[in-house]
Amino acid sequence: MRKKKKKFKQLPELLAPAGSLPAALTAFDYGADAVYAGLEKFNARERTENFNFDDMSRLLAYSQKNNKKVYITLNTLVKESELPEIFEYISEIAKLSPDAVIIQDLGVLKILRDYFPEIEIHASTQMGFHNSAGVNFASKLGIKRVILERQNTLEEIETIVNKTKVEIEVFIHGALCCSMSGNCLLSSWLGGWSGNRGKCKQPCRRRYYSDSGNGFFLSTKDLYSLDIIPKLKQIGIKTLKIEGRLRKPDYVKNTVSAYRLLLDSDSEEDFDKILRKGREILSRSLGRKWSFGFRDKNAFKDVIEHKKLGVSGQPYGYVVKTADNGFTANLTKRLHIGDRIRVQPKSGDEGPTMTVTKLYQNRKNVNKVIQNSECFIPCDKDIPDNGLIYKIGESGGELTSKIRNLPLKSFPVDLNISVTENSFSIQINNVPFKKTWKKKVELEKAKNKSLSSEVISEMFKSTNSERYSLRNTEVSIDDDYFIPLSKLKQIRREFWNWFNENFSESSMHSHIYKALESFQKRYSEKQGPKSIKEEYSVQENITDRTKVSGGNTIKVHTLDDFNHATDEIILPNYCFEQNLPIIQRKIRKAVTKGKKRFRITSLYQFELLKSFNNIKVCTSYPLPISNSISADEVINIAKIMKLKLNHVQGWVELEKKELEKMIEKTQVPVEIYYYGRLPVFVSRAYMPVKGKIADGKGNIFFVVADSKSGLVYLYPEKVLSIPHIPNTSIFKDLSMAEKDEKNTSSFNFEHTLL
Repeated sequence: MRKKKKKFKQLPELLAPAGSLPAALTAFDYGADAVYAGLEKFNARERTENFNFDDMSRLLAYSQKNNKKVYITLNTLVKESELPEIFEYISEIAKLSPDAVIIQDLGVLKILRDYFPEIEIHASTQMGFHNSAGVNFASKLGIKRVILERQNTLEEIETIVNKTKVEIEVFIHGALCCSMSGNCLLSSWLGGWSGNRGKCKQPCRRRYYSDSGNGFFLSTKDLYSLDIIPKLKQIGIKTLKIEGRLRKPDYVKNTVSAYRLLLDSDSEEDFDKILRKGREILSRSLGRKWSFGFRDKNAFKDVIEHKKLGVSGQPYGYVVKTADNGFTANLTKRLHIGDRIRVQPKSGDEGPTMTVTKLYQNRKNVNKVIQNSECFIPCDKDIPDNGLIYKIGESGGELTSKIRNLPLKSFPVDLNISVTENSFSIQINNVPFKKTWKKKVELEKAKNKSLSSEVISEMFKSTNSERYSLRNTEVSIDDDYFIPLSKLKQIRREFWNWFNENFSESSMHSHIYKALESFQKRYSEKQGPKSIKEEYSVQENITDRTKVSGGNTIKVHTLDDFNHATDEIILPNYCFEQNLPIIQRKIRKAVTKGKKRFRITSLYQFELLKSFNNIKVCTSYPLPISNSISADEVINIAKIMKLKLNHVQGWVELEKKELEKMIEKTQVPVEIYYYGRLPVFVSRAYMPVKGKIADGKGNIFFVVADSKSGLVYLYPEKVLSIPHIPNTSIFKDLSMAEKDEKNTSSFNFEHTLL
């Protein structure tokens, strides 16, 4: 007897990556409900080709015509000097009317909410939301959807969905960052290439050395979730997301096809058969070895693949010899023109990728090379000696003709058409100022077939212009009339001719230009406080009570270590769902003991402090405040939550000139992370090494596991130490550093953060 189909709350949206227009169209062709894509700047994957505005316009025109969705990524931190540029960027995005924008920076959030309320906001995983308190707080910020931290367990995700009303999105497949989202400074620490700004150089994929051996101690397997799709459907998650904006259309085709197959299947009886088919399709995507990610605590032990080079793709051979114009390769498998390969250094550092456009064997130009033979591959890239060759993709056509015929997105027009015996009256509803067109007509009463609203709506869809298109039509007819089709067409032509003459691009987007003008005026006049009292803040271990001389010292301790001498309590930046009640009790205990000052290190903490009176707060690492508008948003948050904001801490990655520009514009005092050993990496994954490790370039780090929280931290050997900036307070963090250590680094303070 065949089992009944299970009923699910709602089939989740399948969201695919789109690093290019061909990838986006491929995703739609193979079953994606939506894609997420970035423009050329301000997105967390700036290393891929990304979209220009015209191609994004074409994609949005296509998606809306085919009932699909497009989410634009603006999920990076923004410097003070970039604020005018990103506002103009957002202004151009607003003209395209995307289905949503994905953000990380609190300043970008405020700009969107204050100036472009019509744009739906999704919180990137980079914002670090990982519990129900944070998700519920996100709704207060105007966020429609939260993309959860990738290191949440399945049980935690289910609890969050049940405790919140905000739409929840989770990753189901693709490359995993080993560090908590938004908390990785490793690439930035090693050269200013910030993962928080889309520039990550993936130093986690390197080989590291320790006293107990060497390995790829920070390199994760890829996330895989095919077999838990039924569970994810039952939970009620809004969107299931595939990672991979750096990947090509063939990867998108295979991953979307596999997950679409499992999503559309309701048969328990045939599940194993369908799962096998899905896995077979997925195996063609040429990624890394699969893991269950952070599905449960047992899975934490299997996330890292430390014994093998952490590179995606299928091993295809090795480099025999390099030349100025290419390299000689010994291939273990057959290679074709059009295949994509990566040549990987054995160190694990990032290797060059390329599409094979020419192949030579025995000095002859060939289309393919058989396995176990040598060939010469021309290229103009720096090929590592003895590099390992991996196939990472196949040619699958670039949809050239289809893309060539895609129109730009037109301005959507909403009409209200009113028909009486002697007139047609048409009101345009969605322009900044409502305007009405009227036409006198003499209509006869219908004897047989009368004029219908459906006929009028269909007739007016023909606009005779690529600049605008009819989106919504409301039609009212006060009686049964007859009108010849030729006359109705004439009325339509007259209306659209009038519309074309009276509405320019600037008039249709006048509210956007007014918003831009308003922002530019306000920002040019924006000034921070002239001067502030210098306040020396110290975060120290409970065992270290030495005060800083020459200033007002404030003692900062954790919730677990505070005592009568504690002036300020720093809250834990991570609190997974099961620990929320514990943290709430500890905060209540601290307030009962008279503690009124708290350091906010993660947005969820605002939600936990809202029920207490007379609480003073400041922001602190790792909550990123990278510009004055993000500081303004914190001011706004404090007012909403009825908290007193003492100051904000400038983001630790910023260079001196950007910190100074931010201080000049910020409305509240700014604190600087002045001294301390920063955790450049934090993870729930089991690390196969402890203590001191070093990479092949001599950079030394320490792996420290916290048994209480279950988190693993990576600390650099060097202590961050920067000069004092006038008119700021300073924050000395002695939790993992001794006073006055000599081996120091100024991080990005003296050079440009990329």
